[in-house]
Amino acid sequence: MSGLISVAEALARILAGVPGPVAAETVALARAAGRTLAADVAALRTQPPFPASAMDGYAVRGADAAVAGAALRLVGTSAAGHGFSGAIGPGETVRIFTGAPVPEGADAVLIQENARAEAGAVVVLEAVVPQRFIRRAGLDFFAGDALLAAGDTLDARRLALAAAAGHGRVAVRRKPRVAILATGDELVQPGETPAWDQIIASNALALAALVTSAGAEAIDLGIAGDSLPALEAAFGQARAARADLLVTLGGASVGDHDLVQAALAREGLELGFWRVALRPGKPLMHGHLRIVPHGDPRLADSDDASASSMMVIGLPGNPVSSIVCGLLFVVPAVRALLGDPLAGADRSEPATLGRDLDANDGRQDYLRAGLDTAPDRMPVAHPESRQDSSMLAVLGKAEALLIRAPHAPAARAGDPCRIIRLDRTLL
Repeated sequence: MSGLISVAEALARILAGVPGPVAAETVALARAAGRTLAADVAALRTQPPFPASAMDGYAVRGADAAVAGAALRLVGTSAAGHGFSGAIGPGETVRIFTGAPVPEGADAVLIQENARAEAGAVVVLEAVVPQRFIRRAGLDFFAGDALLAAGDTLDARRLALAAAAGHGRVAVRRKPRVAILATGDELVQPGETPAWDQIIASNALALAALVTSAGAEAIDLGIAGDSLPALEAAFGQARAARADLLVTLGGASVGDHDLVQAALAREGLELGFWRVALRPGKPLMHGHLRIVPHGDPRLADSDDASASSMMVIGLPGNPVSSIVCGLLFVVPAVRALLGDPLAGADRSEPATLGRDLDANDGRQDYLRAGLDTAPDRMPVAHPESRQDSSMLAVLGKAEALLIRAPHAPAARAGDPCRIIRLDRTLL
């Protein structure tokens, strides 16, 4: 479509416009959940650091327990945190518990189900296999092994790995600061009573949830009315907060009351683009604004690549449009600010169409859809019959966005399609 760029080009331009990862900081591991690593993490120790028993039983020499009926002399106990410090000699055994060090001289564990304890002795009921039920030293990892990479998000499993590897503190990216500004005289805050010609603002809450789940700090700039002074004051707040990214909601088009682009231009916006061949969300704007309009020499030596400029993404005012565009463009921008190498990765997956669809026009469409899933087959996507970009109730019950390429021909139920699951992205 004339004057419109594709979704792929819009995303590529936004990611290319990210000035670089935000600065790193070192935090205690206990405070690092959800943070993004700024540096690779290698093991500081070997895990397990010693051969350890995988079962409760008796540490034995394989040669002494090679036949049922053999009797061994019990000479001690090895428990987790209280290992047996001696060595096992011929004909001897040590009571051992899961996770405890295997004593020197032992090369097998006779599990307790296959043993009978007698006064001061243990009788072998079933022959052992050497090295069975022993976790060798370094089975999980060795000191120096690369375990995690810069750009990884520290979820529960990665936090556990970093802790086991001996790290009490880790280098992470600071949280990008994302300023969110709702615009329009028609809006009031949630909990307030709107006039007859007003509505309740919902987009800012949704975008704050999106960017927070992506790893950023959301800064609520409130609602700016439809006037240049109100907008310019809000932009000043974003600058004062040293926002890395300003997300505006509404007013990005060119109607008489759409003043956001004009106000930003007065502030020195370097406009990248403002229309995308997309449904919902055609009037989407992207550009850059200096945090300090005439520059600040104090920023010249900053190690934070985003310190001197603020990215701007202007989203449509319709709530579904803003949420879908936030998912498609704002979240990848946040991940790029965090140094995530997969920030722009395709998050779609294959599915099967659940009903017939007409041919598409020149815009890439993201239809709200339900999913029929079963373990033994591909999910079936059922697009909702109502797709108006103002309808949050439809988005609220949708499980996926069904993607239709520009100029896609008519499709029939059973045809292949691609979807983005909302339960895996809107967290």
